[in-house]
Amino acid sequence: MERQQTAIVTGGAGFLGSHLCDRLVSEGYRVICIDSLLTGSLDNIGHLMDRPDFEFIQHDIIQPLHLPGAVDRIYNLACPASPKKYELDPVHTFNTSVIGGQNMLNMAVDKGARILQASTSEVYGDPSVSIQSEDYRGNVNPVGPRSCYDEGKRAAETLFHDFRQRYGIVTKIVRIFNTYGPRMSPDDGRVVSNFIVQALRGEDLTIYGDGKQTRSFCYVDDLIRGMCLMMDTPENIAGPINLGNPEEHTINELARMILQKTGSSSKLSYFDLPKDDPHQRRPDITLAREILHCEPEIPLSEGLDRTIAYFRDLLLGAGTLRVVAG
Repeated sequence: MERQQTAIVTGGAGFLGSHLCDRLVSEGYRVICIDSLLTGSLDNIGHLMDRPDFEFIQHDIIQPLHLPGAVDRIYNLACPASPKKYELDPVHTFNTSVIGGQNMLNMAVDKGARILQASTSEVYGDPSVSIQSEDYRGNVNPVGPRSCYDEGKRAAETLFHDFRQRYGIVTKIVRIFNTYGPRMSPDDGRVVSNFIVQALRGEDLTIYGDGKQTRSFCYVDDLIRGMCLMMDTPENIAGPINLGNPEEHTINELARMILQKTGSSSKLSYFDLPKDDPHQRRPDITLAREILHCEPEIPLSEGLDRTIAYFRDLLLGAGTLRVVAG
């Protein structure tokens, strides 16, 4: 009888990680979910906890972890991903990417597992070119408020490259662009969740800058599919490969779409743009199309409908919202 494959997902109780755990379980993997619960939530994986092919371990990957038995795949997603969360403890954020990344790479060496690093479009910083392809080296401030995340992810990419060269392990790197969908935390400070929560509460929508800055929003199911396809590529394909939706929208456009879909009478309220906040974000997904045969399938309008429905279900009482981490 063929042995059941085992996959580890660090950050598995978070927004992206929990969706990845769902997909891997559905594909027949035994899944070990590792999360410190610093920003992740057991609510995101509660439906999996009683399954015999799912195991949750509360652990901070900054500390080494030794697990018995075979491990075939490691998806390293652990790290706060919203500025509001990662700026609370920038040293810990940086160490999660670097020390945590190295600990998981050491496990991959020990287990002979292939390992995927969830990197980010933030490695491009506030880009001076558009659209951003994988050969663009970025415009990152190493001593700014976002540096702990941006530079931590850049350093992690270096570690993955060097471990591949030094130890011959199979590594994969994907650079994730703005992703949204159910299980986003309502208090994480990201623009989609911010706008939806504010609209449902009847509060002004908070826009930083003039709202003309752009983002390219990818629905979570499309992102997770691309991540799994990347892990399945031949050993010689290491990346990095951009994963995202190249359809570009201004923040003002997003705000108006959400107001229309929620039927909210909220107003738009403008504030100063935070330091180092990117003015333009749009991925070149040529490599994803050519190598992974993957591109987004869920249009923004449909994805927002699903996400708004999720947040509506969190409403309790008179205009209040149950706040969960994620």
